[in-house]
Amino acid sequence: MYVAVKGGERAIENAHAWLAEERRGDTSVAELSVAQIREQLSLAVNRVMAEGSLYDPDLAALAIKQARGDLIEAIFLIRAYRTTLPRFGASAPVETGEMVCDRRISATFKDAPGGQVLGPTFDYTHRLLDFKLAAEGAVPEAPEGEAKDGPVPHITGFLNREGLIQTEDESDATPPDLTREPMELPASRALRLQSLTRGDEGFVLGMAYSTQRGYARNHAFVGELRIGTVEVEMDIPELGFAIGIGEITLTECETVNQFKGSKTEPPQFTRGYGLVFGQTERKAISMALVDRALRWKELGEDDVGAPAQDEEFVLMHSDNIQATGFLEHIKLPHYVDFQSELELVRKLRREAEGQAAREAAE
Repeated sequence: MYVAVKGGERAIENAHAWLAEERRGDTSVAELSVAQIREQLSLAVNRVMAEGSLYDPDLAALAIKQARGDLIEAIFLIRAYRTTLPRFGASAPVETGEMVCDRRISATFKDAPGGQVLGPTFDYTHRLLDFKLAAEGAVPEAPEGEAKDGPVPHITGFLNREGLIQTEDESDATPPDLTREPMELPASRALRLQSLTRGDEGFVLGMAYSTQRGYARNHAFVGELRIGTVEVEMDIPELGFAIGIGEITLTECETVNQFKGSKTEPPQFTRGYGLVFGQTERKAISMALVDRALRWKELGEDDVGAPAQDEEFVLMHSDNIQATGFLEHIKLPHYVDFQSELELVRKLRREAEGQAAREAAE
């Protein structure tokens, strides 16, 4: 605490009041509602839910409003709130193959089985400011019928029929829970994926970009990117079977990577995987690229010393809440530490000056 600040606790209370005033802004402008943030800033809401590890669009929108649009602060608020929630049980693994897709594309097959669905995307926009939005005019309606009404197969499954892509091992073991237990290294792939899905989008993007620039020898294709809703089911012991408890929107990405083989694996394609809450495709693709880079050891590849291959470096620095806490703590009082270092520097200077004087006298 800045106890030396004039006013002490009262000064802090005033700082909070000033913050609330700044958050509200010009009172002649209509206040932004939580519903408006949820509906019109949905990509920001999706990021807060993903990195906050809590799927609740209303709470994520509230956190964004409270944080004045600072998404990392909003993620912090969501994670803090999440710790207060009781846990009633665990849901069954979601079946992404049963996803009702709003968007589903593949960069590896032109005529993808099940069809390509462009969906709502910035990919084909001109990136020019649309001043019509400032005029707050009528909103155009999208044509109906593009979204897939039923489930569509995973495209990588078609490569699997020829045995050209590495088979993923299935396991009924309960994966570790990063939100309840501290990370231990070396980490399993399940734990790495949890860490990446909660990781800062910018950091994971930077790591992914480094693999594309050659820091991992890891050339990837997007085998499939899909966005849509899946049903969440939970086993009810009293009933003896699972029931649906709701639907969530997910983004899933599977990358296909060329693999020349190793001492333990034949030449084949390998995969990277990303799965994130909401429409968060940049994060999902980045996650898949980094996931594949981190698999070098289990695939028998050489460690070329790339940052994205360094498990400790990636996983221990990707969490923006931990990074923010450590970074911002240095703006808090460190009077004693600084005074000791100040005295040390003064002592070293006196000794250096004394040594220089003795040498000059000689």
